[in-house]
Amino acid sequence: MGGSIVSLRHVEKWYGNNHVVKDMNLEIAEGEFLTLLGPSGCGKTTTLRMIAGFEDATEGTIMVQGERVEDKEPFQRDVNTVFQNYSLFPHMTVYDNVAYGPTIKKVSKAEIRQRVTEMLEMVQMNGYEKRKPDELSGGQKQRVAIARALINQPRVLLLDEPLGALDLKLRKQMQIELKRLQKKLEITFVYVTHDQEEAMTMSDRIAVMREGIIEQIDTPSQIYQKPASRFVADFIGESNVIEGTVKEKNGDLLKIDTGSGIVTAKGSGFEKGSSVCVSVRPESMEVQKESTDAFSLMATVTDTVYMGTITKTLLRTDAGQEIKISRFEAESSAPEGSRVCLCWNPGKAVVLPPDSPAEKEG
Repeated sequence: MGGSIVSLRHVEKWYGNNHVVKDMNLEIAEGEFLTLLGPSGCGKTTTLRMIAGFEDATEGTIMVQGERVEDKEPFQRDVNTVFQNYSLFPHMTVYDNVAYGPTIKKVSKAEIRQRVTEMLEMVQMNGYEKRKPDELSGGQKQRVAIARALINQPRVLLLDEPLGALDLKLRKQMQIELKRLQKKLEITFVYVTHDQEEAMTMSDRIAVMREGIIEQIDTPSQIYQKPASRFVADFIGESNVIEGTVKEKNGDLLKIDTGSGIVTAKGSGFEKGSSVCVSVRPESMEVQKESTDAFSLMATVTDTVYMGTITKTLLRTDAGQEIKISRFEAESSAPEGSRVCLCWNPGKAVVLPPDSPAEKEG
């Protein structure tokens, strides 16, 4: 990946009294696949639309390739957008839909023919040139929409939940195809989704958003293993989040009193008496028969769920909190009704403030 190709600096967006995007500072590298991920209403689509030029920023600067674009029309920016509803022209053939951009720009017919052929081959839609959109499946329409955006040779492709209308199997297939295309073309992709599995599958980096602010921006593995806030820990994958108070501190090793027992985890920046929460992924959670000085949080096994290669064990602490443990199917799990002590490798847990404030890149 190269240097920054898209920059958002102190970007704000208000709709009346609704503060949708708050002091957004974001650098998107040339050639990267960046995903804006978050729940509905977090500001991710608005951010994408401001980059595209379909929405005006209330404040701040947006730059593409080092050039300010706030006052430019969408067609003047070196970006193209693919929407969830495809936005294909229903009266046009596949060929004419893909050729639309170069035709408007008065590119020669010979070059248009060559570029359309290349694009349709790239998205595996050659042979469909004469069909109309209503003769195509959802996945085929999506491929045509991508070809129509790519034929304009944008430096940045913006994708607003483009796979949302597809069924699960086709969606997973298209995730792989999109990532393959992005690597082949070396175009910057900025992708919007609320599906955390989709983001983890495709992205070089993920910006997790909440209430108009980026809570964390990092690689998928770092966001999964080292969430920066309780919100990120809860939103990305499954996590057991246990609240408590720091009882003892020995370097970065913390003993935490949950009210129902002691747990131990590694964390920095916390003092004795601090309120914290401990995030432990289900695959890192373990059980032992007896309590120890480091771990004395007891729980009862309530259910075991077989999920193919994974077996999920559900437990309930004496305080009533449900805990999930994931194991490969061949590994043994504690029988239902048994009493066990919850434990884990202290380095596999993440200690966080009870509800961390959003972190900003800048």
